[in-house]
Amino acid sequence: MTIGVLKEPAFETRVSLIAETIAPLTRKGIQVMVEAGAGIKAWCSDADYEKAGCKISSISEIISQSDILLRIHSPEVSTLDGQSGKVFIGVYQPLYNGDLVKQFKSKNATVFSLDMLPRTTRAQSMDVLSSQANIAGYKAVITAADFYPRYFPMFMTAAGSIAPAKVLILGAGVAGLQAIATARRMGAVVEVFDTRPAVKEEVMSLGAKFVEVEGAADASKAGGYAVEQTEEYKQKQQQRIADAIAKADIVVTTAQIPGKKAPVLITNAMLDKMRNGSVVMDLAAATGGNTEVTRNNETVQYKGVSIIGNSNLQASMPYDASKLYGKNVVNFLQLMTDKDGKLNLNWEDDLVKGSCVTHNGEVIHERVKALAS
Repeated sequence: MTIGVLKEPAFETRVSLIAETIAPLTRKGIQVMVEAGAGIKAWCSDADYEKAGCKISSISEIISQSDILLRIHSPEVSTLDGQSGKVFIGVYQPLYNGDLVKQFKSKNATVFSLDMLPRTTRAQSMDVLSSQANIAGYKAVITAADFYPRYFPMFMTAAGSIAPAKVLILGAGVAGLQAIATARRMGAVVEVFDTRPAVKEEVMSLGAKFVEVEGAADASKAGGYAVEQTEEYKQKQQQRIADAIAKADIVVTTAQIPGKKAPVLITNAMLDKMRNGSVVMDLAAATGGNTEVTRNNETVQYKGVSIIGNSNLQASMPYDASKLYGKNVVNFLQLMTDKDGKLNLNWEDDLVKGSCVTHNGEVIHERVKALAS
């Protein structure tokens, strides 16, 4: 069997596999082909791949000769002209990209989107959302500190005392928990809001204060995402968030709902109460953002507050992000290959079936079908 690693779009610095994650595949006799220059932005050269036993090739050769094609972002569907039945693995966000799903379907492609992987204990070693969110949470705080015109920790000097920064984190999923840990290590005072009371213990164990709002809808089966809340709860939520934001210097927001626009947690009226120089890091920017003024991949200045919209912060640490992503992919590939390294799609496996979007010219994922009909 042959696996092809394709170059990502110009804006992306990561790559599906770096050289040091290839070994488990080559040991099974799997040939790995890599598009020339695919790993350059992730600090992995063509020579590194060749040393690991890969073959450097052109995109046309890879697509024609590979059984499985790896690309984090969706490929240009036009590159599949004349090709049929290819297997793709990446993060294609099919709940937001109905047109892309239709195009994959038209090319008879078998598409596995790892953001659709069931969030179970067995899937943890393949969970690309968690591995990448962990990096994003860390880098969100580092980026905010770079923009923030004051210190994070408390300093007592002969010239006077500096109060510690006050950080508010909205959402205690993987990104939020890493943001808490990073902000605490940097000396900030941290408060955290989440609709799931179950995360209170984790938040407090990291040294942060948990802001509670009673009456939240059960989010235990939402795979770490936010869920729709009642209007009564939303009003209580907004008031508690407004009170916390008025005191915060840095706000990190992470709330997203699968297949829907991100909930607006921070209104302009709340931003009006933040002091000059404050920073909002919005990690939900790609799906609309958690503020009213967020723009994806842009920094907006609103009355002295910097709102940084970035849903791809993990790409700012491309080597480690690619390394972790690649290990997730290799673990997932173990489910799709037999001991001799041959392709074996086991549709009885809940992880294989649960992450597959299209197969045999049909949309087979139940949640995606309505979008691609």
